[in-house]
Amino acid sequence: MSRPLSVIFAGTPDFAAESLAALLASRHRVVAVYTQPDRPAGRGRKLTPSPVKRLALAHELPVHQPASLKAPEVQRELAAHTADVMVVVAYGLILPRAVLAIPRLGCLNVHASLLPRWRGAAPIQRAIEAGDAESGVTLMQMDEGLDTGGMLLVRRAPITATTTGGELHDRLATLGGAALVEALDALAAGEMVATPQPEAGVTYAAKLSKAEAELDFGRPAAELANRVRAFNPWPVAWCALEDDRLRLLMAEAAPLAEGETPAAPGTLLSPDAEALRIAAGPEGDQVLRVTRAQLPGGKPLPVRELLHSRAERLPPGLRLGRHDEETSA
Repeated sequence: MSRPLSVIFAGTPDFAAESLAALLASRHRVVAVYTQPDRPAGRGRKLTPSPVKRLALAHELPVHQPASLKAPEVQRELAAHTADVMVVVAYGLILPRAVLAIPRLGCLNVHASLLPRWRGAAPIQRAIEAGDAESGVTLMQMDEGLDTGGMLLVRRAPITATTTGGELHDRLATLGGAALVEALDALAAGEMVATPQPEAGVTYAAKLSKAEAELDFGRPAAELANRVRAFNPWPVAWCALEDDRLRLLMAEAAPLAEGETPAAPGTLLSPDAEALRIAAGPEGDQVLRVTRAQLPGGKPLPVRELLHSRAERLPPGLRLGRHDEETSA
């Protein structure tokens, strides 16, 4: 059997911590961990370590938190670990050319998409939002481009009509950890060869923003349903409810009921036993069927429970969202 590899691990959020956990359970040896500086969090804005840092400290690993990898002294410190390979998972810092060249076997990245589709910051949510039938993880040999390096290993996962951003995140985090160990084993044995990414099919996953979570019910119902699922648990799709907000957590597109007439987009139609039904589409002739939501000041609940206890807040005929006559004033 080939000898274990010595690894520098660079990552920050929960997604990266899953890969670090898989690596720590493998035969390979983590010699150092790099992660983002502690950030203020919570109501008290207390400096809080990243999930990767917490896991690293629990295993008594050396932790480094530079604000940048460009400084020569930071690069010298990284090189002093004499690692075979550097693994990068949702780290949040750009690796300069000098850093990419330091490890003997280069730098590998675990990316949460089927490259070259969805390069960039938010591949998990953008795949669901776009209505993709599948996602996955790609193990990539890093270069100076944005997720442009040669592919070492690809693992796929389906996206169903009920998959949320949070569910896909967790599934791909686990898949990515297993794929990482598999790739390192093959790399150690000299059996891993990078394949250039196809030139066709390149898309970019822009960073998520809170502003885009507000729904426009004039858009097609299927598009809105994808967005609701993609933005659960963050930034969470919402619409105006009188002078407050209704948060939408699970939805699907549906046709109008037999004999039902179109209504202005955003109008609450007669509910069924399990869902709010909201007129959608440019002509209001589609239905966004919402099965999980959160009223202002309340908890996220199945809509059947909201209808049982708070139906008066959501009467048929009420129009949700902002309307043209409001925004044009």
